[in-house]
Order: sequence, then structure tokens, then C-alpha cells
Amino acid sequence: MLRTAAQRMGSGLRSSSQSGLTCALAQQRMMSVVAVEQPPMHHASKYYMDLEEKHGAFNYAPMPVVLSRGEGAKLWDVDGKEYFDFASAYGSVNQGHCHPRIRDAMVEQMSKLTLTSRAFHNDKLGEYVKFITEYFGFDRALPMNTGVEGGETSIKLARRWGYNVKGIPENHAKVVFAEGNFWGRTLAATSSSTDPTSFTGFGPFMPGFHNVPYNDLAALEKEFKDDFNVCAYMVEAIQGEAGIRVPDEGYLSKVKALCEKYNVLLIVDEVQTGIGRTGKLLCQEYDGVKPDMTILGKSLSGGMFPVSAVLASHEIMLQLKPGEHGSTYGGNPLACAVATEALKVSTNGNVAVLTFSSDG
Repeated sequence: MLRTAAQRMGSGLRSSSQSGLTCALAQQRMMSVVAVEQPPMHHASKYYMDLEEKHGAFNYAPMPVVLSRGEGAKLWDVDGKEYFDFASAYGSVNQGHCHPRIRDAMVEQMSKLTLTSRAFHNDKLGEYVKFITEYFGFDRALPMNTGVEGGETSIKLARRWGYNVKGIPENHAKVVFAEGNFWGRTLAATSSSTDPTSFTGFGPFMPGFHNVPYNDLAALEKEFKDDFNVCAYMVEAIQGEAGIRVPDEGYLSKVKALCEKYNVLLIVDEVQTGIGRTGKLLCQEYDGVKPDMTILGKSLSGGMFPVSAVLASHEIMLQLKPGEHGSTYGGNPLACAVATEALKVSTNGNVAVLTFSSDG
């Protein structure tokens, strides 16, 4: 079942125009774009691409397609060409492009209040964290903006828990990651990477990070057994950047058992696999696992606004005190309104069911 679900994540951008031509580049995570003949480059597309090349950084190598409009599962470029979008912005628009309910919730909140900073309360944050924790069955939520911020947040929480609860000596906490992991491009994320294109030329790296082979329970247990200072194991339910690598059935449940045996926190990164991407609201549900922390992002806002969150227990989340972590935009009223509606759409619109059952 998990491997079948993974197949739902492996598609890219396909043209639906009369010519049937498709632009493709099989290089990005969670995408396996099937290429056919390249379409002719029209004047409008070249204009916008030339602007990027002249004035922008070269930190991406996008497909030669300049998109200008999206609706549901379809996209249109500046030359009027129509595409079916199986890439979903790396899993950020699982509800479809410009979903009317999410859009309307955003517009309504924009007309009232968009940002206060966390120096004040706002009338959306409390309702949002109540909703999302009940929705996924966790005690508390810490709102951030991007998936990589969610990863950073979970590591800080794990380290603090390691010192205060497990009794790890100060500044000796270790976090274990799976080889082939991808959770962003900050210095911490780069430090955990085993991909030379991610880490070469960006050292020195964050201390206290270790890697074990993905889907290797024996190697993971050895890491836990040999070092008391391990505070957490952070892992993707299905690896995306590494090539959509699906673990053995029951892998996460066995990992959870090891974490409990050695008093190590399990952090499951569901930024790409979550919110219906694999046929369930969370991919971890296939193994019936409730990790100590879950990281969410991307489709948490239906592609309307940068929103991420870390879900955890009281014991873990309350390790943080005021001023020790946060973000100016994290938990802003606009993000809260958008994410709440995006989650409601994911349930009412049967996003997970449609993802799993669709043949196209």
C-alpha cells in the first residue's frame, strides 16, 4: 500500500494542448516528469526568462516554461499553453491551484488583519492551534513559515528536551538523520545532508549531526545503543529528494519502538508527504505511528502562503520559554486563516482519497 501511494507522488508537468508536447526536467524532488518533445520558445516566455537570467541568482535550473495562471490541476503559461500539473509545486498545492475556498479565506482575512508579530495576541492564532492539534491528534503546535524552519524548530526542541528531560550533558546532544535526507538548504539542513551538491563549499558544518542508512533498523539501533547523547531521529516517511525511496512496510513503527527503547525522540518530516499527498492525510498513518514530533508545511496552506508547523506533546513543546524561539511571521493571522481553511478543504474535499484512487 505504501509503495502504491508513493507512485502518486512521482509525476510531473504534462501539457494538455492540442500538440501534446510536454516540457520536462526530471531533476526535482517528488517529481518524475515524463519528457517528450520541447515546444518552440515563444516571445513572451523568452522575455521573462531573459529577465531572470539577467537580474536573478542562478540557484535554480527551472524548466523552460513560464507559468502565469493556475486552476485546480491545470496550469497555463504566458504563451497560452495548457498543462496538467502533476508536480503540485513539490506537494504544496495538493488541494489544487487557487482553490476558491482557500483563496476566499485569504482575501477575507487580508481585508481585516495580516500581521501583528508575536508581541501581541491575535484572534486567529488560538483558534488555529486548537484546530490543527485536534485535527492531527497532538497536544501543541508551534507555527512557523517554511518547511525548513519546521525542521530547525524540531531540532531545537529535541536538543532542549535532551538536556532537560533525558539528562544529556550540555552541548553534547546528537541528532540522527537518514542518508539521502532532504529538508531544506539552511546551514543546519546542509549539515545533515549526504548530497555533495548540497554541502560542498558551505562548511564548516553543524556539530552533533550523524547519518545512518535509510531503512536500516540495525544501523539505527547501533547508533542509539552506542551513544546515550542521541536525542532524536529525524526521518522522512518517504524520501523525496533521494528518488522517492519507500521504506519497508512497518519501518516507521519499528523505528518508533527503537526510539522508545532507547529514550530517543522520533521526528517525522511530513512536509512533502503530508496533507493527502500519499493517499492519507499523513503518510505515517500507513504504519499506525504517532511520532513525538511531526513537521508540516507546503500544502498546509494550499499553496497560498508560506505556512509550516511542528506538532508535539506538552512535555516536548513546553521546553521552550518566551524569547527562545519564534518568527515575526510565524502564527500571523493571515497564515492561520489560510491554513485552517486548507485543512478543512483537505478533509471535505477528500484530497487524500482522490490522491490514492486517481488513475490519471
